[in-house]
Amino acid sequence: MSVAENAVETAYAKINLALHVRRREADGYHALETLFAFADDGDLLELTDRPGLELTGPFAGALAGATDNLILRASRGFAELFGRGGERGFRLDKRLPVAAGIGGGSADAGAALRLLCRVYAVDPQDAGLMAFASSLGADVPACFVSLPTRGVGRGEQLERIEGVPSGMPLLLVNPMVPLATGPVFVAWDKVDRGPLAGGDPLAAALAGRNDLEPPAIGILPVIGEVLALLRKQPGTRLVRMSGSGATCFALFEDEDARDAADAAIGAERPDWWRMATRLR
Repeated sequence: MSVAENAVETAYAKINLALHVRRREADGYHALETLFAFADDGDLLELTDRPGLELTGPFAGALAGATDNLILRASRGFAELFGRGGERGFRLDKRLPVAAGIGGGSADAGAALRLLCRVYAVDPQDAGLMAFASSLGADVPACFVSLPTRGVGRGEQLERIEGVPSGMPLLLVNPMVPLATGPVFVAWDKVDRGPLAGGDPLAAALAGRNDLEPPAIGILPVIGEVLALLRKQPGTRLVRMSGSGATCFALFEDEDARDAADAAIGAERPDWWRMATRLR
């Protein structure tokens, strides 16, 4: 089978509109309540006829030398489950920073699974496929769906939600310093500050928080600078760190406000990465 026009998929950048850490479980994982949403942009993944993974794009260098990329693990698992796709490879245009709290490898793995489902006519609702996605990482099921969801457990138990305003202007900002997830969870103060509200997801997000912001800022103080600069911008609806950082985001009332903020932050901190987009 040769590469077709439909053999390209976006690995949509993930954001956590809110992220409540409730407790640390006996197995070392943390019980979470989160609202996942996705940008309309991200990495681009293409299915090729050459086995393996080819890397391009501004952040390709960060993945160079990786021997067990999540994309390839996703591909191998898909082939074992359905007997198709194992002879194919991928080309990843890595446009998102790594170790950044916006999906990263999970988004790429989710895109690989969606791509393989489409090309090989596999039902994306297949129970075995969703279980396999969960085995790849806690965020992979949400990134596979790439639509607004409420996540509990480790974030892998998902419920689709309505009311996240598709098309709402969104600005992502990263200070260009990677931040590993593990140390941020270790630095969490173990205080349960209460559940995430139900109902309207944007209202719940506005009333909620990201419990990983304080420990992340403690490890990487520049995150506080990113948040402060975003909060200074006119027209924001919600400003928050995503995931375990270091990427922060702002939702805006309109595209003019987002674009003005993008230009202002770019002028003040040209060394930071930015992506002006919208909610998917």
